[in-house]
Amino acid sequence: MTSRVFRLHSTLELPLDDVHDFFDEVELPVEIADVEITRRNNTLIISAVAAEDNISKYTPTAQLKASITENRVYENDEGEWVEEPPEEEGTGFGSTSSSSGGGGGDGPSWGSLGQAQEEEPQVNSKLREYACFKGDRETVLQNTALQYPMFEVLCDLARFAERGELTAVAAVDDQLEAHRIVDGEDRAATIEIVEDPTEREADSSVKWRDNKFIN
Repeated sequence: MTSRVFRLHSTLELPLDDVHDFFDEVELPVEIADVEITRRNNTLIISAVAAEDNISKYTPTAQLKASITENRVYENDEGEWVEEPPEEEGTGFGSTSSSSGGGGGDGPSWGSLGQAQEEEPQVNSKLREYACFKGDRETVLQNTALQYPMFEVLCDLARFAERGELTAVAAVDDQLEAHRIVDGEDRAATIEIVEDPTEREADSSVKWRDNKFIN
C-alpha cells in the first residue's frame, strides 16, 4: 500500500529567510532528489523533484504552498529581531527624578522632562517577510505523486518552526498514524473514529420524492 495523507491542517508561520535556510540544510527523503522553490507574487511554492525516473515529467509532483506576508520586527538590546517592540524605560512623568532641576523636587521639572523625551533612543525596526503554511491538505500539500515523502519534509519544517501547529492523519503500511507538532515540538496524538454525520442524516432525512404525504 502506498503511504498517503488523509487529513492535514497547518498553521505554520516562519520568516522567509528561515525557510530558505531550512531547505539548504534539510536531509530529504530518498524518494526526493531535490526541491524547486518558486515565488509567484505573494505565493511560495516548493515542489518535489523525483529521485527516480519512474515518474513521468508530465506528472505533477507534490508541492508545499505558502502565502507570504510582511510583519514589522524590532531590534532588542541583544541585537536580535523580535516581533514585540522592547519596553521603553525612563519615560513618562513617573520616571522623572525628584532631584532634577530646582524647585525642591516637589513638582515635575519641565526642562528635564523635555530633555529626557528628546534623548529617548530610537528603536530599530524593519519589515520582515513570513511564509505562512496555513490551511488544509489541499491548500498546503498538493498533488499525489511523492505526497507522503513531501509530507515528511513538512513535518521536519514544523519541527524547525518556532510558531504554529501541524496536525495530520496518514496511512503507513496499512496502519493509520496521527501526527501533531506544536511550536516545533512533537506532541501526543490519537485517532478517534466517529460516526459520519452525513450518513446519519441520510438515514433519518425525509425522502421527498417517495413521500406519500406530498403531492
